Amino acid sequence: MRAFVALELPEAFADEVSALARALERTCEGRFVPAENRHLTLAFLGEVGEAEARVAMDALETACAGAGPVELAAEGLGTFGSGRATTLWLGVRATDELGLLAARARAELAARGLAYDEKPFRPHVTLARRARLPRAALGDLAFPRPDEARRVTLFRGILGPDGARYKSLHTVELG
Repeated sequence: MRAFVALELPEAFADEVSALARALERTCEGRFVPAENRHLTLAFLGEVGEAEARVAMDALETACAGAGPVELAAEGLGTFGSGRATTLWLGVRATDELGLLAARARAELAARGLAYDEKPFRPHVTLARRARLPRAALGDLAFPRPDEARRVTLFRGILGPDGARYKSLHTVELG
């Protein structure tokens, strides 16, 4: 199974991200991520078996022990890739607390021998894949107000013809 560790978006923040995505859909082309699939990835594990998933759950418990809620503050839009592989995302301010949580999650995974994608942590919420942005300005956009994330989850990604669906395997409450 494909697995990753992510912060779940708090409800109000998620609703405002959805409003932003709807506004962007009017001017940008692409495959927009369904609201239920939006999250902030802390560590991408890739393919893991059942036993490795259980080890990842233990790593998640340890990484989150004593951690409080983490502030999420939007910091504009950005893209990864180019051409047909462009991903449009909402940037999230890289606070010390957020960086520490990602580092702790990755360290606990590594301490248990679990591999993860070691790209530098860049906090963001993916909005669309195969995005094509207009050359003109996007206009006035309302970005989400700051909020606090309180749930870190190990997700399983299930790929299908209509894209991915995510299933929660294990969640830890922060604070």
